[in-house]
Amino acid sequence: MRIWVDGSLRNAGDATVSVLDHGLTVGDGVFETLKSVEGKAFAITRHLDRLTRSARGLGLAEPDLDEVRRGCDAVLAANPLPLGRLRITYTGGPSPLGSDRGDARPTLIIALGEAAVRPDTTAVVTVPWTRNERGALTGLKTTSYGENVVALARAHAQGASEAIFGNTVGRLCEGTGSNIFVVLGGRLLTPPLASGCLAGITRELVAEWSGAQEADLPLEVLAEAGEIFLTSTLRDVQAVRLVDGRELPGAPGPVTSKAMRVFAERAGADQNP
Repeated sequence: MRIWVDGSLRNAGDATVSVLDHGLTVGDGVFETLKSVEGKAFAITRHLDRLTRSARGLGLAEPDLDEVRRGCDAVLAANPLPLGRLRITYTGGPSPLGSDRGDARPTLIIALGEAAVRPDTTAVVTVPWTRNERGALTGLKTTSYGENVVALARAHAQGASEAIFGNTVGRLCEGTGSNIFVVLGGRLLTPPLASGCLAGITRELVAEWSGAQEADLPLEVLAEAGEIFLTSTLRDVQAVRLVDGRELPGAPGPVTSKAMRVFAERAGADQNP
């Protein structure tokens, strides 16, 4: 495995960063995960735009997107995979032990791992913890993922692949690494960004291509919705068949099936929509 670290490709065993890197010591970093198909990254322009927004929101210097693209191309060429998870990590770089940043330049790491095609349906559970829709990191894709690790472990312990969060006022928000859509009365709805959810790239494309609307929804809507599905870079569109043990008969339903079909067709026709 060849990994890009600060301007050059390195073998996995030599791809190291400082033990004082702020991304390691305090989680001061941002990242993007892209799907690669036969060596081509999907929706790279949208992902790099979001990387820049996240870096700006965290107060990091904006990444050199030409360098990021060069690194992505080099990693994809050096590690041929039919289906991959391309991870771009951009941190505050070597810094003092504490929350203050140092004067070093940010660290850029790009790595690729093998991915598997997800099943068409999955199970999810809600968790008792909340997303803070007014937090300093809200809407930023940062490396501070500790609460996602805890919530996802809870989901796995209950036989589910994803944990669903409400926000601090009890509204439906998102999963640990996915956005959520529901079908109510034939309408395809997804929580607004004001709920505290991440502006997912797949969420954005599904909304554009399938006509979904944003709606402020109570968490309890999961007990009423006739169809539910998740979106993410590696899930694409994935139907929910069980939510907190409640079965959704016939999943994927007609609205979800159409969203799955449209996404597959449009994404297959344009690798950088």
